Amino acid sequence: MALFNSNSDTDSVALKIPNHIAVIMDGNGRWAKKRFMPRVAGHKAGMNTVKRIAIAAQKLGVKVLTLYAFSTENWLRPTDEVSFLMQLPIDFFNDFVPDLVKNDVRVEVMGDIDALPSNTQKAVRRAITLTRECQSMVLNFALNYGGQQEIVNATRQIATLVQSGQLAVEDIDKQAIESVLATHQLGEYAMPDLMIRTSGELRTSNFMPYQLAYSELYFTDKFWPDFTDDDLKTAVLAYTKRDRRFGGLKK
Repeated sequence: MALFNSNSDTDSVALKIPNHIAVIMDGNGRWAKKRFMPRVAGHKAGMNTVKRIAIAAQKLGVKVLTLYAFSTENWLRPTDEVSFLMQLPIDFFNDFVPDLVKNDVRVEVMGDIDALPSNTQKAVRRAITLTRECQSMVLNFALNYGGQQEIVNATRQIATLVQSGQLAVEDIDKQAIESVLATHQLGEYAMPDLMIRTSGELRTSNFMPYQLAYSELYFTDKFWPDFTDDDLKTAVLAYTKRDRRFGGLKK
């Protein structure tokens, strides 16, 4: 349980905070276009939002915050925009890692990191190393990540285990599959309790299709750069009012 003041409720209320929140940070480009600015200005503003929301989530008691930072499909965007997006993690981690350490937040990354530019890889791995002792929250970036490719990769790993005799076909179960997903490093918090998507789009866009099977979904029309601490609290408050039955019935 955790306490926070909600502007939409009367006073301080005791709430069950979701252990794992996943976010599709959508609307950076449209935010910039609305202000007659280049799309990259929206991405830069979006990274400032990441800094604010990461600390806000940690203070709420969230255990894992997974952010969809760059998808496998984002390589199809204009070259100059992709180049800017590859520079963002470098600037972000160089600036923000001291604050993450101060707030006891550990960085994890899921996705095909080896396919990123070498300087981006270096910045990501350095952030992971510098924060590895932090315990209060995991800030997990989905970087060069695609959910369908994750399932393909997991299937290949299972097939390899069967082929080598390390796993019998009849022993393939949920636990076996989940042990080879990109989120296995998150342990008991691998499955998001709440998924938030900004910008008004109503789809999950190849984001954690296996893990989101029973997540509560929350959509807001706000563009990601405009998403505030209070918006996060509003989403969490909405989550606490959901009746999570996981396909069953409560007595």
